[in-house]
Amino acid sequence: MLRFLVRRVLGASVILLLISAVTFFLFFAAPGDPAMLACGKNCTPDALAIIRENLGLDKSIPHQYWLFLSGIFTGRDFAIGHCDAPCLGVSFNDRTMVWDTIIDRLPVTVSLTVGGLIIFLTLGIGAGLLAAAKKGTMVDKAASSTSLVLSSLQIYFIGPVVLGAVVYSTGWLDAPQYNEFFDGPLAWAAGLLIPWVVMSLIFTAQYTRMTRAMMIEQLQEDHVRTARAKGMGSKYVFFRYAWRGAMVPIVTILGMDLGGMLGGAVVTEMTFGLAGIGRLAVDSVLNIDLPLTMGVMLVGATFILLFNILVDAAYAFIDPRVRLS
Repeated sequence: MLRFLVRRVLGASVILLLISAVTFFLFFAAPGDPAMLACGKNCTPDALAIIRENLGLDKSIPHQYWLFLSGIFTGRDFAIGHCDAPCLGVSFNDRTMVWDTIIDRLPVTVSLTVGGLIIFLTLGIGAGLLAAAKKGTMVDKAASSTSLVLSSLQIYFIGPVVLGAVVYSTGWLDAPQYNEFFDGPLAWAAGLLIPWVVMSLIFTAQYTRMTRAMMIEQLQEDHVRTARAKGMGSKYVFFRYAWRGAMVPIVTILGMDLGGMLGGAVVTEMTFGLAGIGRLAVDSVLNIDLPLTMGVMLVGATFILLFNILVDAAYAFIDPRVRLS
């Protein structure tokens, strides 16, 4: 297991290095001058030169990339002050530390992810198990039909519809907003309830269909039939044998979804006006803010790679037939 984890972490590090390099060098191929953007409308040549020096844009592109990489591990000094490791640079637009900005926005994205995760896993897996247990009945048909309809919806469509129905037209709920969890858990949950529900509608459909399909497949496996032939109870066989085998593909999808959601739920945050990592990514690209763009990209990629590694490691505990080497 240790050798497997070390190898995967090294591979993930190489991927992150490639992502940072591609992002960095593609930025300089794009039109626009970052120093001019930071300087503003009433920019003078002297002010432009100072900004270039302060932001490190007066150095060669390879040198700038090296400074960026070294700053992640050792920190870096700028004209506005020292940036402690992990230093992802200084924003070209507002001169704030990129890492501090990401950390400030991260609780919004984490809150969206955690709340939505609890809802769609509970409803999706529960409905999938029920549909598999009642295969061929009206319960199964209703769950399958509902999941098929919900899976065809998109957040950018259903989100405004729900907002118009329960916020702007009826006033039943307040508009979504982020409140600090420690300032009041109830206010925190109430502010994110609508995004959680809308996001969960789509993910619930996906996990319902996946769970149902995997459980029906597992119930036909030889080891499940053998357990039944030995006289084991149907509920015991259902959860002890069939459910354990069905978890592998579900955990795989969950790892990818969770990494992507933590990396920035762009559509959800833009739809409901929440200032999380996804919204930050869009703003950084529109403002041609290289340090902020690279910082968000690396944080998002790190989440995705981390959860992929955790999913692979979890296989050995879920399914005894899997061996990691």
